[in-house]
Amino acid sequence: MRTMTNHPFAARVIAACCSLALCCGLAACGDSNASDSKLDDVNQIPGLTAEGEPGEKPTISFHAPMTVEDGAYAILQKGNGDAVEIGDRVCAQYVAVNTQDGSEMLSTWEDDTPDCSILVTQDNIDSSALYELIARQRINATFAVGVNDSDASYIMALTLVSKSQDYTRATGEPVADVPADLPIVTLDEDGKPSIDMNGQGDVDELVVQPLIKGDGAVVESDDTVRAHYTGWLLDGTQFDSSWDRGEPSDFALSDVIAGWQEGLAGQTVGSQVLLVVPPDKGYGSSGSGDTIPGDATLVFVVDILAAY
Repeated sequence: MRTMTNHPFAARVIAACCSLALCCGLAACGDSNASDSKLDDVNQIPGLTAEGEPGEKPTISFHAPMTVEDGAYAILQKGNGDAVEIGDRVCAQYVAVNTQDGSEMLSTWEDDTPDCSILVTQDNIDSSALYELIARQRINATFAVGVNDSDASYIMALTLVSKSQDYTRATGEPVADVPADLPIVTLDEDGKPSIDMNGQGDVDELVVQPLIKGDGAVVESDDTVRAHYTGWLLDGTQFDSSWDRGEPSDFALSDVIAGWQEGLAGQTVGSQVLLVVPPDKGYGSSGSGDTIPGDATLVFVVDILAAY
């Protein structure tokens, strides 16, 4: 139900790096002993240092002005925490420093707003070198990547401050008092839902019914959410399912239909939520493509796997 993609700043930097000549096969990524390490093909940034305690905001030093290549890197501080593993979601604090005068351009440290958009998988980090670089680190490590864009040339120094594992399905306590007149949801052994509409008709107001209550963080209205979901028309026709695609979807709540914005904000990570969405909070009188007719009431089952 996403209308556009909205990536946090560090994710956009990673995407920019991935668009360069770093992109290649991923077979050796994450193996620090691989003889054909992709990092061997990437230049390092000379003359760049960082001072400070690992896991705290580093002081970045170099002789300005300096020229930095896109995608060149430097490991500035080794981490002293747990090793990053494939499949981890990593949160990073970052500071961007202008290469021309050494001035600080952006920082997440002061407001303590780490970027948790980095999912360490081959599908989410297209650059094999960058993927390998992150997968080699420990928590509290700081590394830098050179970036040149239309506005400035800068060093992005990322400090990996925590890691977690996303849920693969809703995990929590089943909700006991689900109204009997709502659609009935059945899960297969993997967690994929099927539905009995149970006489559900059109609605004028959004129906939000948790089916499983997770114990994770509360989803905020400005979060990006990773979710598994399936959507149906009232006649039982399935029109979309991340389960069938074999991969959860990531979407900014600000970019999806109002029924999702209002229905998922305030829920907790790990929860499964049933949404019955009236047309004015879905796709209205115009519908969507060939699958959702105009003025359709929609039914969704959404597993909230992560929020960042």
